[in-house]
Amino acid sequence: MTNTLMNRVPREQLSPEQQAGWDRSKAICEDTTILEVFANSPKASKMFAQHFYKELFFEGDVPRRYKELVRYRLSLIHGCHYCNLNNRASSKEAGLTEAELDAMEDYENGPFSDADKAVIALAEQLALTNMAGSLTPALYARLKQHFSDGDIVELSMVGSILGGMNKMAFVLDLVAKEEYCPFVPQRAAE
Repeated sequence: MTNTLMNRVPREQLSPEQQAGWDRSKAICEDTTILEVFANSPKASKMFAQHFYKELFFEGDVPRRYKELVRYRLSLIHGCHYCNLNNRASSKEAGLTEAELDAMEDYENGPFSDADKAVIALAEQLALTNMAGSLTPALYARLKQHFSDGDIVELSMVGSILGGMNKMAFVLDLVAKEEYCPFVPQRAAE
């Protein structure tokens, strides 16, 4: 549970789709704050659920596995406890193994394909904590062995949108953070 200042819309006032998300969130993460606060803006909630997740994340041109790798690596870097729990469960649903998920921190030596490793390396460049992130010629060459420029744009957009949403969730205090999370709100630091 977080200490958000935002209004939380009760489950019974959510749409059936939002209630299903609430139930999943409660079961996996034991916290529903983010869904209850997002419900304050039906248009923003719909845009994120329908256009981002349904149309791009789950049904885009790049196989879901690679987008799950980006999402899980970013949540580990950013230290979002809620995201780590949810993204781990979703990654397993997409076919990633426990061994792969456990090896994410040392992915270059883990049980990943070359394509997986290139995608995870891209995620590290997209991380909010990487102020010098860059698509270097070496990283581009690694990615181009497996992906088109359009695929690289899609993967980068997914990572960027998720990073921005993660930052918003931290600013609005919608998610629990891991102890190592580098994002500390000013009011907590004062």
